Amino acid sequence: MGLQITTRASDSPWIDVVWTSTSDDVREMTSVATARWGLVFWEQDGRRFAAVTGPETSTGHAPVPQWAQFVGIEFAIGTFLRDLPVPALVDGGVDLPGTTRTSFRLVGSRWEIPGPDDAEALVDRLVRDGVLVRDPLVAEVLRGGRPPASERTLERRFRAATGLTRGAVHRIERARAAAHLIAAGKPPAEVAAALGFYDQPHLARALRRYVGRTANELRSGTGGALALDLPQTTS
Repeated sequence: MGLQITTRASDSPWIDVVWTSTSDDVREMTSVATARWGLVFWEQDGRRFAAVTGPETSTGHAPVPQWAQFVGIEFAIGTFLRDLPVPALVDGGVDLPGTTRTSFRLVGSRWEIPGPDDAEALVDRLVRDGVLVRDPLVAEVLRGGRPPASERTLERRFRAATGLTRGAVHRIERARAAAHLIAAGKPPAEVAAALGFYDQPHLARALRRYVGRTANELRSGTGGALALDLPQTTS
């Protein structure tokens, strides 16, 4: 069956999406650039594992535990763990040792492993205990606001909270949006115009750099396992 990823939205302002996946016989996937960090939990051969994942600035290849089931939380841009700065996680992550069947250890405390419907409860506890925090200035910038701060201050705060520049976040988000539209059947020329790419070659370069696929591969669903929730194809 390959790598199947499903996502759901969340009503928590701290969470972007909650996702689940089953790896079946997949050993490797193409990773996709992302501006978000997250928590991921998986079960394989009766054992539980947990990790913090960081933002990724480009596509690449990553191993996948076979015959495993995953639950993941992708956090809203601008949120971060009090004792684990996001810049230290960029293009990497941290495995969380001491994970048991029911709990995991994070920043010195033990927490219950969430199921797909329990992510918000876990995040509420992290926020309540001051483990998960956010920079309101970054949130305002992402909403299109213009906080009373210099560009230098804005960029410094943005990097501290996200590990990325505002420009990098925009480019990654745009490429991911383009991949979803093309996989759903939108013509590349239409996607390029709608998302502000200069032209189709500019779009093609962004897809290769951030998604690891061509427009044809996205439309046909070919190219192997991809770490992105895309519409299912029949090819």
